[in-house]
Amino acid sequence: MAYASKDLSVLAYANGFTLWHYATTDLATEVDTSGYFNDAADMLRVGDIVVANTDTDGTPSSGFYLVNANAAGQVDVADMTAVGTADLD
Repeated sequence: MAYASKDLSVLAYANGFTLWHYATTDLATEVDTSGYFNDAADMLRVGDIVVANTDTDGTPSSGFYLVNANAAGQVDVADMTAVGTADLD
C-alpha cells in the first residue's frame, strides 16, 4: 500500500509542533521508508511526532516516528520507536 491522507490526523498542536496519529495496514518498515509521507509534505514539519498503528490487518505494532527531514517535498521519518514490544504473559 501507500500513504493514505484519510488515515493521518492531528492529535495536538502547540508552538509550531504537531502530534499526529496514523493508522495503516502497511508494515512499520514501509512507513519509515524515505518518501512515504511525501504527499503530506505541506503539513509535516521537522520535529513533529507521528503516533502510528501499523500492520493493522496482520500483526499490529504501535510506536512513534520523528519527522527528521522535509525538504523540497521529500519527507523522511526516523525508524519507529516501538511501544509494547514485549508481552511477558
